[in-house]
Amino acid sequence: MSSLFRWSSTKVTLLVLGMTAATIAPIVISAPASSQTPVPSATPLPATPPPTSTVNLSDVSSDYWARPFIQALAENNVISGFPDGTYRPNQPVTRAEFAALIQKAFSTQNRVRQLSAGGFSDVPANYWAAAAIQNAYETGFLAGYPGNVFRPNQEIPRVQGIVALSSGLGLTGGDTSTLTTYYNDASAIPEYAVGSVAAATVSNLVVNYPDVKQLNPQQSLTRAEAAALLYQALAKQGRVQPIASNLPASQYVVAGTPASTDIVSLAASSSSFTTLTSLLKTAGLADILQQPGPYTVFAPTNDAFAALPAATLQQLEQPENREALVKILRYHVVPGAVTASQLSAGELTTDEGRPVNIQIDSANSQVSVNNARVLQADVKASNGVIHAINQVLIPPDVNISQLNQPPTGNGTPDVNVGRSTRGGRSYIGVGGNIGLSGDDTALSDTNFTVISKLGLTNYLSVRPSVIFGDDTIFLVPVTLDFSPRRAGSVGERTYSISPYIGAGVAIEANTDTDIGLLLTGGVDVPIGSKLTLTGGVNAAFMDETDVGLQLGIGYNFR
Repeated sequence: MSSLFRWSSTKVTLLVLGMTAATIAPIVISAPASSQTPVPSATPLPATPPPTSTVNLSDVSSDYWARPFIQALAENNVISGFPDGTYRPNQPVTRAEFAALIQKAFSTQNRVRQLSAGGFSDVPANYWAAAAIQNAYETGFLAGYPGNVFRPNQEIPRVQGIVALSSGLGLTGGDTSTLTTYYNDASAIPEYAVGSVAAATVSNLVVNYPDVKQLNPQQSLTRAEAAALLYQALAKQGRVQPIASNLPASQYVVAGTPASTDIVSLAASSSSFTTLTSLLKTAGLADILQQPGPYTVFAPTNDAFAALPAATLQQLEQPENREALVKILRYHVVPGAVTASQLSAGELTTDEGRPVNIQIDSANSQVSVNNARVLQADVKASNGVIHAINQVLIPPDVNISQLNQPPTGNGTPDVNVGRSTRGGRSYIGVGGNIGLSGDDTALSDTNFTVISKLGLTNYLSVRPSVIFGDDTIFLVPVTLDFSPRRAGSVGERTYSISPYIGAGVAIEANTDTDIGLLLTGGVDVPIGSKLTLTGGVNAAFMDETDVGLQLGIGYNFR
C-alpha cells in the first residue's frame, strides 16, 4: 500500500537540511606560530624615528634591484618612505624598525606567548615602537637578550632578520648539511641560526644581492633587503604572488625549492594575469598548459579582460558557456615556442584551429595579433613563451554579445535535458550508500548505487538514482543547483564545490510498491573535465523514515 507523506520525523528532516547547509558554509583554518630562540648581543646605536607613509619613492629607480619588492609592499602600506619622498633603501634597519615592519606585515598573526608586565627594561612605555616590539615578541618573530633587554636601536644583522621570519612563520625542514651548496659563506652562520636559515632557504625566503650565493649573515640588514625578505615571507603565506621569474629581482632569490616555471605557473606568479589564470582553471586548460608542450601563449592582461563588455567575464565563468570559454582561450595558444623575432606578418594557426593575423611594425618595433598589441614579448617559460597583449582575442565563431542576452520567449527558461547547470555538468556514475537511520528500504543499509544528474535548466536538475538491496529503492529528486564556490587547494590545483538541495519521490521496488516523500541535499566536486565526485544525504519518508549518505563518482557527458 502506498504510504502517506510522513512529517513526524522532524529530527531527520533537520539532519538532512543541516548537513546540506554545512556544505555551503566556508571553513577557515588558522595556524599557530612558533617562538624564536634569543640571539647574541651587539652594540646599540642611536634611535631612528619611524618614517612617514608615501608610495612615491624618488630614490628607488625603475632598474633598482629591489624595486619589485619595495613597490609592492609600499602599495599595500606594509612599508613606507620618508617625508622627503625617499625610501633610503641602503640604510640599515634597527631592531625596533624591523619590529614595526613585522607588525605591519603580519598584523593578524596568532600570539604564542606573553610579554611580562614590565616589558623589556630598555623599551619605555612611551617609546615609539613599544607596541610593535611587544607584538613582534608575542607573535614569536623577535626575542630579547639576556638581562631582559631588547636593544631596539641596534642594527639588526641579516641573519637575525631571517631567523625572525623563519621563527614567526613556524618554518621547518631543510638539511643544514646542504647550506654550503647555497652559500659560499655558510660557515659564518651562527650556530643558533643554522636550523632557521636552512628552513628559510627551502621556503625561498632568502634574498641575496648582489651575489645570490653570498649570505653575509652578520652584515646589517638594509631597508631594501628587509623589504625583499618580508615580501618572500608574505609569498610563502600565499598573501602575495611570487616575484615573476622574468623580472631581474627574481635572480637574487635563493631557490631552496625550485619554483615552477611552466606557462601557467609564470602567469600565476604575475599580478597582471590573475584573470587569465583563473579562467584557465575554470576551463580545465591549466593542466594542459603545464605539460611539456612547447606552446606560445598570447596572454591578455587583467586590463584586457576588464575591457570586455559588462558581465562578459561572469557569463564566461558559467558552466553553460564553458564551450565558448574554451574556444576563446585556445584561440590565444599556438603550438610550438615562437619568439617575437620568429614572428612574421601573416596568419598563424592557433590551437583552436583558426588563424590569427600577425602584423609587424618594424619602424616602431611593434607586433600586433589581430587588433591586439603585444605589450611585453618573450617571457620565457620552461614549456614555451608568453607574449602579453592588451586585448582579448575572440575567435570568429564566438559571439560574446549573445552570452549576455537574457532568455527569450515568454519568460519560461528553456528545458534541455542533460545540459550543464550553474553547478556543473551532467553525469552518470556509480557509488555506495551508507545507511544512517531507519530499517525500511535499501536506503537505510550499506549498498551499491547507480547515480546520475540530468540538467534541465541553468538552475534545476533531476538526479535519478537507484540503491540496490533487499528492498531496492529508486530516488527521483529535482534539485536547485548552486554556483560553484572555492573549497580549497591541493598543491597548485584549486577545487570548488557546487551545493544542491531538493525534493522528490522515493519508490520502493518490491511486491508492495511504496512511494514516499524524498528530501535531498549535497555537493558536487568537479575533478577535471571528465569526472565529478558527488556526495549527499537522502531522507525517504516511507512506512518508516530512512536516511542514507550517498557517495559516488560520475562521468560527465555534456
